[in-house]
Amino acid sequence: MALLQVHDLKKYFPVNGGFFSRETASVKAVDGVSFDVREGETVGLVGESGCGKSTLGRCIIRLIEPTDGKVIYDGADITRMSGPEMRDMRRNIQMIFQDPYASLNPRMRVGEIIGEGLKIHNLAKGDDLKTRVMALLEKVGLRDEHYYRYPHEFSGGQRQRIGVARALAVDAKLIIADEAVSALDVSIQAQVLNLIKDLQEEFGLTYLFISHDLRVVEHVSDRVAVMYLGKIVEMAPAGKIYGEALHPYTRALMSAVPVPDPSRKSDRMVLEGDVPSPINPPSGCSFHPRCPFAEKICSEKEPELVESGDHAVACHLFTSSGSRKPGTGEVCVE
Repeated sequence: MALLQVHDLKKYFPVNGGFFSRETASVKAVDGVSFDVREGETVGLVGESGCGKSTLGRCIIRLIEPTDGKVIYDGADITRMSGPEMRDMRRNIQMIFQDPYASLNPRMRVGEIIGEGLKIHNLAKGDDLKTRVMALLEKVGLRDEHYYRYPHEFSGGQRQRIGVARALAVDAKLIIADEAVSALDVSIQAQVLNLIKDLQEEFGLTYLFISHDLRVVEHVSDRVAVMYLGKIVEMAPAGKIYGEALHPYTRALMSAVPVPDPSRKSDRMVLEGDVPSPINPPSGCSFHPRCPFAEKICSEKEPELVESGDHAVACHLFTSSGSRKPGTGEVCVE
């Protein structure tokens, strides 16, 4: 069952210019994205910096207002909710931010930061509130004395644990983790990732995990969506994305992952050129100027995200009945 459904979501930022500062163009940060997240699973969202994945996460929770499209949470359309309705809805959807320091109020003690949501939603007060916050601190690996400290007294990993505790405080069902471990050292990343997975099993959480780090996404995700220039170009179970990637862009991303064994050679697929501007994206397939397998149709017609079983890909080189490996001429029937 889909807990979250995103339908043709768009977010365009206006670009103003001229003497009267009129809108002259739009930055198409998110351009017609559709996918769903099933209850209890983790969907990883990957792509290069600037592809729109963080903007997508913020549009889902309406920290940024979408330009168009729908976001359906448990049957309710979030995009049509009023302010008070949206405030109540945010008890079900919480976010863990990339910078664990900037997302915490430096003037508030940790106990106040974690307990703020409990107060807003009238879930606890007085001694009961303090007891619940203490229990959350223990749950994320912190101690009781941390209740009275300020954010600047903690390390980066500890601050991110505070962010996780804050998200858990209001009993959220869906958590959007936006680059939740990218600012941490590798050893601390592993600790926080293991914590996130353990909490998912204990509380039955559902995650949308946004990251540019392919290995991190592989570790935590059940399904993976690959985003390029505001669009999803491929989506499949993690095993298929990492073992049988179809879209040329996905294959290029996978080939860029460092190989830990120096004696093992990797087939590096180097992309030429820069990422096109989201203000004036290319015609047809937005990836075709950098794709080494592009054909004439790629510059003329935009490919649809076509599903074949549990694997979806937006590429003219592939069809719903089978897939042709770029550059080989071979056809692989799903």
